[in-house]
Amino acid sequence: MVARPVMRGAMSPQAAPPVRVAVLISGAGSNMAALIDAGQAPDSGYEVVLVLSNVEGAGGLAIAAAKGVATATVAHKPFGKDREAHERAVDAVLRDAGAEVLALAGYMRVLTPWLVGGWRERMLNIHPSLLPLYPGLDTHARAITAGDAEAGCTVHLVTEGVDEGPILGQARVPIVEGDTAEALAERVKTAEHQLYPQVLSDFCRDLLRP
Repeated sequence: MVARPVMRGAMSPQAAPPVRVAVLISGAGSNMAALIDAGQAPDSGYEVVLVLSNVEGAGGLAIAAAKGVATATVAHKPFGKDREAHERAVDAVLRDAGAEVLALAGYMRVLTPWLVGGWRERMLNIHPSLLPLYPGLDTHARAITAGDAEAGCTVHLVTEGVDEGPILGQARVPIVEGDTAEALAERVKTAEHQLYPQVLSDFCRDLLRP
């Protein structure tokens, strides 16, 4: 059962404002940019209200700011090996921003059960493979080496296991003769930019249904 955010006032689901989403990044944030753009459409089920990074000066922060979205950085290095302490600081910023759903978009941190539990069934991630195939890294090279006919990407809910959460949507991308991991990655990335906003919007609309 997916937890529903608190409804504002006595508005009907049709009149309810979009769900407030925070996007977590560690780098350039191409998926983040796609999420922001789609969330600004009048019929979107969500709006991106914050982009947060664990890396000072991450390229995606400037992109988000240029699109009019608030940004924040909670660097992980000062916390050393205490991942939960870092996550508690991140969580405080997210809740201060009024975030209702989290979207991980190239957030290169292994999350602790503390943060996953606090946002259970309200945290999404996108992975560049057709899960359950190829969790982890080097997904495109592994798909090519295995002789697969297709690759793709998966949007899933985040659970304690890495890339193991319930699947919300997938997009398939053919692997062509002579493909390289780099060429395949670019085609999969294009699919990601289409899939993630649509799945997130549908997910958020479901949250607003009575």
